[in-house]
Amino acid sequence: MIGRRKLLLSTAGAGLFLASPGLLRHASAAGDVLKVGIPVPISGGNAANGKYASMGAIIAAEEATAKYGREVKTFDLDTEGKPATAVRKVQDAIQQEGIQLFAGGILSSESLAMGKEADKGGANFITTAGADEITGTECNAATFRWSVPTFGAINQSIRPIIDALPNAKRWYTVTPQYVFGEGLLQATKDVLEEKGLELVGNSYHSLTEKEFSGYLTNAIAAKPDVLLILNFGAQCADTLRQAVSFGLKERMTIVVAWASGLEQFEALGADLCEGIYFGAQYWHTIDSPTNAELVKLTRAKYNENPNYSLAGSYICTKLMIDAAMKAGSTDQKAVQAALKGMTYAGLTGEEMVRPEDNQVIKNYYLLKAKAKSAMADKDDFAEVISSGQSFLEVANTGCKLS
Repeated sequence: MIGRRKLLLSTAGAGLFLASPGLLRHASAAGDVLKVGIPVPISGGNAANGKYASMGAIIAAEEATAKYGREVKTFDLDTEGKPATAVRKVQDAIQQEGIQLFAGGILSSESLAMGKEADKGGANFITTAGADEITGTECNAATFRWSVPTFGAINQSIRPIIDALPNAKRWYTVTPQYVFGEGLLQATKDVLEEKGLELVGNSYHSLTEKEFSGYLTNAIAAKPDVLLILNFGAQCADTLRQAVSFGLKERMTIVVAWASGLEQFEALGADLCEGIYFGAQYWHTIDSPTNAELVKLTRAKYNENPNYSLAGSYICTKLMIDAAMKAGSTDQKAVQAALKGMTYAGLTGEEMVRPEDNQVIKNYYLLKAKAKSAMADKDDFAEVISSGQSFLEVANTGCKLS
């Protein structure tokens, strides 16, 4: 019995609904169903990202059901963005529903905790969270990561801007005070020091902060050439709105190191975003066969283009399903063996799961937001001005997989 802890069940073609214990038992007894847990924040400050992650997982499940002729179901586990809640939901899914495949995690703190729980509980977990520790000093055999870590995100975001803007000598950062933000900030400090540039100030904020005017006032006082925003999702959107209302676009170059993608542009609008740089894991115009197929499927099902949260969840769920099918089992070790070293046609082109640390090697993108008058369609908010790969050598990550 699950008791008061409930799972959200999303079935191929059925959408989302709150599942009772009876419904879950019935689904399990209906046949040889492949189950994938999707632990993401359905409530709380990152609920929008969780909503789209659920949508992407559903597409992957439907696609796999058609491809393999075996029913695939995804179970949404509301982590609330809290590590303790996330661990409890994963424990319940493993122990009471027998789920051994998990794809999710928005925040690095919850993802680190869930990866450890999956490892201990005989399951596997793949995430889009960014903290270097996930495939670094806190790596484990059961945790995989699709997204580029903070090291690569910073290097692919700010190095092209440094090259393009040689007079941008003074930088100021706004940083969420948890493992993800610390990783981005440290990587920024390393690049700026290497280039002989100055970090003239940094403002830390909590994960519950919504008012950024004080931090932005401090940034104005420091007179930087570049404001580098290191937070994510709703907090990033709030920071940008307040920065533009304070006239910072006219005073300095604004860079977002880790954009949440198309939904961020849609929420903010072209006029606000114009001229701002955005680092991105994904953009819907990427020229690859797998991305073209995802765009087609997403438009057909949801009548919109895929954003980062949807796309990241889609590819993570797809990788877990494909590995289980290749292994012929959801057994922890068998799935790990199928994933390690896997080279496949990914959203960003050819992608590879590096076997030494379970890190997917893929591109990261730098976008520059367009003027509204330059948009070719309603989603043509930005142009990709550079892309590339920056990853620490395994020997330098701190990962020690047995």
